[in-house]
Amino acid sequence: MADPAALDIGPDPTLLLMDDDEPFLRRLARAMEKRGFDVKTALSVAEGTAIVEGGAPAYAVLDLRLEDGNGLDVVEKLREKRPDSRIVVLTGYGAIATAVAAVKFGATDYLSKPADANDITNALLAGEEDKPPPPENPMSADRVRWEHIQRVFELCDRNVSETARRLNMHRRTLQRILAKRSPR
Repeated sequence: MADPAALDIGPDPTLLLMDDDEPFLRRLARAMEKRGFDVKTALSVAEGTAIVEGGAPAYAVLDLRLEDGNGLDVVEKLREKRPDSRIVVLTGYGAIATAVAAVKFGATDYLSKPADANDITNALLAGEEDKPPPPENPMSADRVRWEHIQRVFELCDRNVSETARRLNMHRRTLQRILAKRSPR
């Protein structure tokens, strides 16, 4: 765990955490508070937008996909209200296209889940020229494959036959993969 005294958060420690996974959000909020951030949490795009409207935070960690919309909407709103904010976009569906979109909308960095508090803190506090260190626990190749399959499945509106066709995979093979738990 990072030593809070060693972190250079700056004069404004305000941090918005937005994710629809409530247990993850609570754990991350506690971890970031221990690091010296003044945390506000939101479970939806509407809540995140309301927090930004009420006073734009210096830092934000935003989930990309939420029940009521897209985290990129909050990135845009935050950039309008506070151009100097440091924004990290988190998602369970890591892909180059979404990373590029997040950065174009104004995100400072982009991390795939599962990301821990140290990875997030490093990304938030990295300087413009600094590259954050590689993650301590990167996703395994099996996990990356599983995430990609899940993403395509969601984009095909959970249609197994269409997903199998697009992935050039037999439908039964895809069904077996979808029935299993996600790899670590």
